[in-house]
Amino acid sequence: MSFVEYSDLVRDGDVAIVYLGHESMMPVKVRHGAQTQTRYGVIRHSSDLIGRRYGSKVTCSKGGWVHVLHPTPELWTVNLPHRTQILYTTDIATITMMLELKPGAVVCESGTGSGSLSHAILRSIAPSGHLHTVEFHQQRAEKAAEEFKEHRVDRMVTVRNQDVCKDGFGVTGVADAVFLDIPSPWEAVRHAKTAMKRQGGRVCSFSPCIEQVQKTCEALVDEGFEEFSTLEVLLRVHDVRTVYLPLPDFGPDTDDGGDDDTETLPQTSVSLKATTLPREMPGHTGYLTFATKPRT
Repeated sequence: MSFVEYSDLVRDGDVAIVYLGHESMMPVKVRHGAQTQTRYGVIRHSSDLIGRRYGSKVTCSKGGWVHVLHPTPELWTVNLPHRTQILYTTDIATITMMLELKPGAVVCESGTGSGSLSHAILRSIAPSGHLHTVEFHQQRAEKAAEEFKEHRVDRMVTVRNQDVCKDGFGVTGVADAVFLDIPSPWEAVRHAKTAMKRQGGRVCSFSPCIEQVQKTCEALVDEGFEEFSTLEVLLRVHDVRTVYLPLPDFGPDTDDGGDDDTETLPQTSVSLKATTLPREMPGHTGYLTFATKPRT
């Protein structure tokens, strides 16, 4: 099992996602002889998980059942242990697209945090790309490195415990893209430029406050970046449902086309598929600022 390579069967040592329902999932470290308690009963790893195909339905000791799913960055985002505030799929999808990530790309990131975006980046740049991620907090950096090894993506990522605003990313002239999610991203812009390739590249900064965006844009201008854009992504999910609308009564049909005296009852309503707007929707998460380093 790897977050960037699919495996058909659950093996000892894998991290699997146990799916109890749409709003209820949990990551499980599969170990021979171990057990996992759920509201449907016990899952015995040796007999219920190891050797089973991902996607299988597993019956628990109380008779209820769950599904065992292969881990993906999207599933990890909604199941990971929170060490910091994290980015969710709505913002992550925009970031990976606007940074033009592709297999073989080299990316610099700060800070690592809980690793939500990191896993999505790694899948985008696999199998030959590399992620250089910087985390200021020592325990978070150590935990992130441990998770990358457990998820079998450690060969593609280098974790550094340092202050990116003072010490940079630890690399020079190698990055195709840079992502900043720190309190003062404007202090790291010059280090981002240093880390990027001479052929140019893309940079993204995530900030919850517009004042942070203003300072970051000023720093980007001073460092010669171009093609600025700032946006926020708001997700509005429409509810699809069946509605029944009455049909107007136009009177009897005079064109019967024959002598059949059988009376046909009129259709009084018609069913249609319609969408309705949500009564509530998630609000502001943060501003995404993108810029391009020109070729030098």
